[in-house]
Amino acid sequence: EKEEAKRIIELKKEIEAENLKHQFFANLSHEFKTPLNILLGIVQLLEKKIENKKIYSDSGVNIDSYVKLIKQNSYRLLRLSNNLIDMSKIDAGYYKLNLSNNNIVSIVEDISLSVVEYINEKGLNLVFDTDCEELVVACNPDNIERILLNLLSNAIKNTNDGGNIYVNLTNDDDSVSISVIDDGCGIPKDKLSKIFNRFEQVDKCLSRNYEGSGIGLSLVESLVNMHNGKINAKSNLGEGSEFTFTIPKKLVNNDINKNDCVLRENRIERCNIEFSDIYK
Repeated sequence: EKEEAKRIIELKKEIEAENLKHQFFANLSHEFKTPLNILLGIVQLLEKKIENKKIYSDSGVNIDSYVKLIKQNSYRLLRLSNNLIDMSKIDAGYYKLNLSNNNIVSIVEDISLSVVEYINEKGLNLVFDTDCEELVVACNPDNIERILLNLLSNAIKNTNDGGNIYVNLTNDDDSVSISVIDDGCGIPKDKLSKIFNRFEQVDKCLSRNYEGSGIGLSLVESLVNMHNGKINAKSNLGEGSEFTFTIPKKLVNNDINKNDCVLRENRIERCNIEFSDIYK
């Protein structure tokens, strides 16, 4: 009985310490977001002033590049803050997944087209393919977008100029699957099982060209699981990678109407945030 009581006390201490850690990350992330939003607001104002010739610099000084650098690194910090906040909410059970009935084909196609600018600037080719023109399923469009943008971001980072990225959507009787495939440098077999671990960073290429916190794929897996779906990865070193997530084909009764215009406007901002560690 004494041993059991001691074990219960230790368990309570561990739970309390874990809750304090989540609260600390959440509070820290919120503290980051306030000044970051102010910085990004000022950057937008500067961009407008430069565009209207209200601010100019001496010849040889590229003020646009300095403003762009501030903006990109602010987005990187904002991305980290958002990921930490959401992971803390998920761990604490406070993250709410609002499902609505949506055409998943349209969502995936729109997201794929929204990254064409980044694809072209990297000298890559993107191909979207689907086995159906319309398929309505219960999902959260914001989260599907976040999942897909993260997978596309990883594919862009690890594919060399002239490479290819494929986004495929297929469905069967019970589920719909979305795959992001690249012909980049691939992942070593002994590292493949670790890629969804939190804070795990797997250098897919011999030299690490891009930075990251190691939170992205862990968050992606959590968001897929919240849809009652699954995600898996296949890869061979030097032959590219394939990430596939699957969600069930079901509908909900408490459908929430989404504003497509707002989603498209927000998508540009989310692309900038998600791809902030891809230097153009």
